[in-house]
Amino acid sequence: WNMKNIIPRWSRIMSNDEKKDDVKKGLIGIVVDETTISKVMPDINSLTYRGYPVQDLCENCRFEEVAFLVWHGNLPNTLELKKFETEERENRRISINLTKIIEHMPKRSHPMDVARTAVSVMALEDKETSDNSPEANMRKALRIFAKIPTVLGAFYRIRKGKKIIKPKKNLTFAQNFFYMCFGKVPQKEIVQAFDVSLILYAEHGFNVSTFTARTITSSLSDMHGAVTGAIASLKGPLHGGANEKVMELMSKIKSPDKAKKWINNAIKNKEVIMGFGHRVYKSGDSRVPTMKKHFLKVAKIKKDKKLHKIYKILEEVMLKKKNIHPNMDFPSGPAYHLMGFDIDFFTPIFVVARITGWTAHIIEQHAANRLIRPLAKYKGEKHRKVVLLNQR
Repeated sequence: WNMKNIIPRWSRIMSNDEKKDDVKKGLIGIVVDETTISKVMPDINSLTYRGYPVQDLCENCRFEEVAFLVWHGNLPNTLELKKFETEERENRRISINLTKIIEHMPKRSHPMDVARTAVSVMALEDKETSDNSPEANMRKALRIFAKIPTVLGAFYRIRKGKKIIKPKKNLTFAQNFFYMCFGKVPQKEIVQAFDVSLILYAEHGFNVSTFTARTITSSLSDMHGAVTGAIASLKGPLHGGANEKVMELMSKIKSPDKAKKWINNAIKNKEVIMGFGHRVYKSGDSRVPTMKKHFLKVAKIKKDKKLHKIYKILEEVMLKKKNIHPNMDFPSGPAYHLMGFDIDFFTPIFVVARITGWTAHIIEQHAANRLIRPLAKYKGEKHRKVVLLNQR
């Protein structure tokens, strides 16, 4: 026995145990699994889907092509795209039962709660809900993807006291959503801006809602349940709800001449300014330049005199004083507003896009599953003895 050898070894063991007890709040920097779906590539500072930079996809593809890519790993050829679009359009209609449920929902309901409830109802109606095979999951993913816009379009009309508009098979995914909400399809530039926003929102790695979906899936729960949980996660203002908060912020500022004073006061008072900063991007959200370009196009078409100016002032001050760049929610919020959507519909539009990413991750999780079960560092009371009721 050599105590000189034993003590250093014990010291190293203690050091390792201490490392195990380190708490990484928010799982910052923790790699929990592998994925082939998307990645923010630092060398080009760009979000990529299956290796393709998103800005290139926005420039050359429609949302349907990108949805196919996220699910199947490759961009579709002409025949594959036609087949995919036909299947999506055939599945757009929702059941009479679900329609009636939506009709009876309180008009003051948040559309995110409507979307979450609708997916749960879809689970009750889908004959393949409990089938987690890759083939069944892909079919379910397509059905949820096709029906969610119809659900949201129906609620958009109902809460305004208007008649529900059924989906049209001869319209693209983006065109059809405008048609179901407003009864008409706007200018091609506005449709394109909307389509681009869907591409940019389609997928983004292990974000909060995607990780929620994968965690639910890891227990071998079903796809509808995982998507329902993801929607609940996305609703939060620190995730998907940020685009709503951005527009609320701009509405509060009201005019460009008040923007500089407002942002300076907010910085001075250390307020949280929604739409700025991102945990993943260090040199600015790679999606912003593309979305900003289309926001400014929409602003020009709509003859906007305020929002694009407020945007510019807030962006410049935040960069100058805090060196913090805007994120995707900053241009998308005012863009959706100018397109005519109510503020509380911004995050549901996010859902319409992100169904693709969520379901791709759900399928990927099933393919190489392991139960996600992290540990927690206990900081509560130490061991205590139970005192009988009459002695407490």
